Amino acid sequence: MMRTYHCFWLLFWASQSHQSFLIPLSKRTSGFPEKEKVLVLSGNSRQDLHRSKRSWMWNQFFLLEEYTGTDYQYVGKLHSDQDKGDGSLKYILSGDGAGDLFIINENTGDIQATKRLDREEKPVYILRAQAVNRRTGRPVEPESEFIIKIHDINDNEPMFTKDVYNASIPEMSDVGTFVVQVTATDADDPTYGNSAKVVYSILQGQPYFSVESETGIIKTALLNMDRENREQYQVVIQAKDMGGQMGGLSGTTTVNITLTDVNDNPPRFPQSTYQFRAPESMPLDSPVGRIKANDADVDENAEIEYSITEGDGYDVFGITTDKDTQEGIITVKKALDFENKNLYILKVEAANTHIDPRFLYLGPFKDSATVRIQVEDVDEPPVFSRPAYIMEVKEDVPINSVIGTVTAQDPDAARNPVKYSVDRHTDMDRVFNINSGNGSIFTSKPLDRETLLWHNITVIAAEINNPKQSSRVPVFIKVLDVNDNAPEFAMFYETFVCENAKAEQLIQTLSAVDKDDSYNGHQFSFSLAPEAASSSNFTLQDNRDNTAGIFTRKTRYNRHETSTYFLPVVISDNDYPIQSSTETVTIRVCACDHRGKMLSCNAEALIHPTGLSTGALIAILLCIIILLVTVVLFAALRRQRKKEPLIISKEDIRDNIVSYNDEGGGEEDTQAFDIGTLRNPEAIDDNKLRRDIVPETLFIPRRTAIARDNTDVRDFINQRLKENDTDPTAPPYDSLATYAYEGNGSVAESLSSLESVTTDGDQDYDYLSDWGPRFKKLADMYGSMDSDKDS
Repeated sequence: MMRTYHCFWLLFWASQSHQSFLIPLSKRTSGFPEKEKVLVLSGNSRQDLHRSKRSWMWNQFFLLEEYTGTDYQYVGKLHSDQDKGDGSLKYILSGDGAGDLFIINENTGDIQATKRLDREEKPVYILRAQAVNRRTGRPVEPESEFIIKIHDINDNEPMFTKDVYNASIPEMSDVGTFVVQVTATDADDPTYGNSAKVVYSILQGQPYFSVESETGIIKTALLNMDRENREQYQVVIQAKDMGGQMGGLSGTTTVNITLTDVNDNPPRFPQSTYQFRAPESMPLDSPVGRIKANDADVDENAEIEYSITEGDGYDVFGITTDKDTQEGIITVKKALDFENKNLYILKVEAANTHIDPRFLYLGPFKDSATVRIQVEDVDEPPVFSRPAYIMEVKEDVPINSVIGTVTAQDPDAARNPVKYSVDRHTDMDRVFNINSGNGSIFTSKPLDRETLLWHNITVIAAEINNPKQSSRVPVFIKVLDVNDNAPEFAMFYETFVCENAKAEQLIQTLSAVDKDDSYNGHQFSFSLAPEAASSSNFTLQDNRDNTAGIFTRKTRYNRHETSTYFLPVVISDNDYPIQSSTETVTIRVCACDHRGKMLSCNAEALIHPTGLSTGALIAILLCIIILLVTVVLFAALRRQRKKEPLIISKEDIRDNIVSYNDEGGGEEDTQAFDIGTLRNPEAIDDNKLRRDIVPETLFIPRRTAIARDNTDVRDFINQRLKENDTDPTAPPYDSLATYAYEGNGSVAESLSSLESVTTDGDQDYDYLSDWGPRFKKLADMYGSMDSDKDS
């Protein structure tokens, strides 16, 4: 290649004519041959590009990227019109990378690149050049700006936007179906050559898929790809620059393609006939067996619905679908009976629930199979002739009367004999019984309809040879009514008659009730008892509507002569046998006003009509006095008990005997003594009194010497004991307790045997046996001792 020279001119306008200089290249660098690049600095730098007499002028340099030489890469040369070659001028470079990436020879103006340049990092550098006087440092030319552009080379391979692509398409898709589009980018300059022109090709995945070379679109290339044969495909796509020409750089990516399922496979039974066995005792809705039709599809395309289409057990068995396993579950819908039918033949059909019309040409999406169910004989419990029995019996039937019969028999071919019994949990009072042989139910106690109308019992029938085989049946027994109850008043009647009442005056209306039932309704008749019919001061009128009225027979009544009348009334019913009763009506004679309103019904009310009687007032006053006396006596007793001394003895001695008629608080009683005093003797408060008693007299406390800090507890106790022994005012609180005396008023008196030595003869302990079970052990011990002495 021929060497060419480029000149860069900047015009400098002055009083002298325009001049231009062409400076030859003073130093060469290894690399491609190139023209000498000179940038001439002149007085006018505003001219960018114009024609001169000798050369062209421009303000930019070009430099190839990725320089691999050992020397600095030569860029170009700066020259000023003012440079006479005597070294008086100095060239200065500033801007992008000046001094680091680009350096300039300040004497000659040669510009060099010190490092490898990458266009993808920075494609353009803008710099500024100036010539200054070396001695004064003043610029001799205005600052000029120029550009260094980096020429691109193919040093970047295409890069895909993803390392791995994932895509899916339905199985059985047509040829040319879009799958996915891959994209690769090239960092090289797309405007310079073919370095960034990418072409796509498929390296792996043929003949199933293809890729468009310019767009990177992947499409199907094979017809009827079946997921059931192969589900996953891995396709490798290559992107190559330089338009795919030789020497271009390339990159690859992987595309994972999955075939999704469509319903293109019908269900199929693996066998044509299935056989199951079912015991006749199998409960309803119990599973007999499971069948399954296989479907090569998945998810909803493999969902199957099972049904029974034909067979003699169409109404005896049912089938449902297990949504998790897609199995058909055959269940029992009606009770099985080996003796009636022991074999059932069913035709079961399995069909897809989601059918794709595009694949109906492949055939019906259902299949059928035959199911044979063999019923097995089991030992069944007896079966009653009815699910429940209802019986009726009159309440006056004699005991041991038969009221009905239940019947049960063994359904098995053996016809084992059956025995009957009553479940006593349902007949706790044993009112009924049953004949174990023939099942006849009879009464064992009298019945009363008014007490209990219905009796609900349960009868058990069990095989004699195998009692575990048993069954139960409810029996409802209704007690029928007989006329065995007499009518009686509906309520207790207590009325009054005024002293100034007139004859034939109604004073009370009576009504009656009957515990018995009456199919035609009750009809009661009322009358006075024979002993009161002629001598009574009142009359009774039957109203014929199950009521009666009491009327006065005379004009006036005197409550001072007779204050209360008792009127006997006979009530009868009309059922068979006729029942009757005599009820009494209490009639009090009262004082009334002129309108017949009762004022009072006793003599005392006439004296004190508006207040309490004298007797009542006296009684209330006596109660108040007795209550006050009781309170005063109780307070006095409590006060006397508080003053009772601790030591009660016949002799006034200062011995270590303490009355034990008052229990202490035990270990939790911290009021009587403070254990902290033993641990810290200096903390004793001489003026502090005991907290567990109320002293009768306050004695002047004695002053005691304070113990040393290191005083032993034993010495402290001995010192305090000595002080209390010599103090006549200190009671013996810390002393020996004895049980020789129980105190005044003890019911058991003394329980101690210490006083037994004072008695002349032997004591009699027989009284211990009268004290109850708590003293039984003592009675046995001392009683046995007496018997030993006697022997």
